[in-house]
Amino acid sequence: MDHDSGREIGDTESASPRYDREIREERQSVRGALRTDLPAAHLGLAVTIIALLVVAGFSGIRWPLIISAAFAAWFLLAMAVIHIGSGRGWDAVRRAYVATFGWGNWI
Repeated sequence: MDHDSGREIGDTESASPRYDREIREERQSVRGALRTDLPAAHLGLAVTIIALLVVAGFSGIRWPLIISAAFAAWFLLAMAVIHIGSGRGWDAVRRAYVATFGWGNWI
């Protein structure tokens, strides 16, 4: 009976590196799918500006200001989180900009 217990422990130890490798590969593929960069953020900003102009044309200035305030709040929240995570200077601004408008990658 002790022999079987040893085999189970050995099986889980040999499965652990394989499991870790598969999890690492899965996470890399998810990161690759979600990765974005400055050109995508620029596209997201351009689409946002165009959409705000269209909304302003139909409904006046009130809703574009509300939507702009929401984007500004999101940007400031991203800046605060990045600052807490030791991001400094222009790198922190760039990362917050990408966090705010990086969805342009999926257009």
